[in-house]
Amino acid sequence: MKYKISIFLLLSLLISFEASAQCAMCRAVLETEEGQAAAEGINDGIVYLMVFPYLLMAGVAYFIWKSRRKSRTEEQ
Repeated sequence: MKYKISIFLLLSLLISFEASAQCAMCRAVLETEEGQAAAEGINDGIVYLMVFPYLLMAGVAYFIWKSRRKSRTEEQ
């Protein structure tokens, strides 16, 4: 069961897709501009900033998992 979850998580990290992360007001303002270069830049910046909270939470979860695993091995 653990291997299935690990494989699923690994595959979900490797699959990439395009995400539109702009709010409705930002999209309306940026769609009026020609070339859409600013809209793409803002969208990339939003996605970039969105990644860091997830990385921090993953790091905290890893250290909690590691400490709990260590305490289990010491008990045995």
